[in-house]
Amino acid sequence: MRRLSITPSITVTIGRHTRLYFAFITTAPAELDSPGTMTLHTGSFADVAGFAADPITHDEVRARTPARLVLVDALELAWQRARYRGNQHLLLPADRVLVGLNTLQHSLWQRLQTPTATEVHT
Repeated sequence: MRRLSITPSITVTIGRHTRLYFAFITTAPAELDSPGTMTLHTGSFADVAGFAADPITHDEVRARTPARLVLVDALELAWQRARYRGNQHLLLPADRVLVGLNTLQHSLWQRLQTPTATEVHT
């Protein structure tokens, strides 16, 4: 029997390449990301934790900690999870309702339309 994931996901196809991405909340900095991990939203943990699947209690210090909503490539998920947790950062599944397919599609389109630093400076 096929096991369904409770973590929101999106499948992206570009040309002949298809990738499955899962949405998570993390406190890890982008420097710990695998090449296939994309940041969709950044903010304080107090703000971003609202996207998590399960309620999270936090104190005043953790509330100010930087956090992100990220998409992690399914092929790199085990490695990404080990890297974040090995550096004592959270990796929490996002909520399927708050971060559903429409939200993920919208966020990806916005990201694709945002000019990169090299495009801005040329």
